[in-house]
Amino acid sequence: MGEEADKQQEEAAEQWELVNTPLGEKWSGRTRYAAAMFFYKRGEMSAETLEVYRICAWLDSENPLPIIRDRGVGKDWLKRMGFG
Repeated sequence: MGEEADKQQEEAAEQWELVNTPLGEKWSGRTRYAAAMFFYKRGEMSAETLEVYRICAWLDSENPLPIIRDRGVGKDWLKRMGFG
């Protein structure tokens, strides 16, 4: 079980890096969305928050966090991202 837990922890760390891909990089919106889907599937993100990442997937320079905040969704996610 320890090895499986390590693999899951590694995957989560990798996805965390991806969801924080810098704005403006080519394909970064899609990268953030794919990583957001990982956290959604784990129950760590609401569907409303994931929807903002989906909308921003084609907009590499668009920061989804202010949109999430403005929609009044994903407060736990914003806190986790350090976006207050």
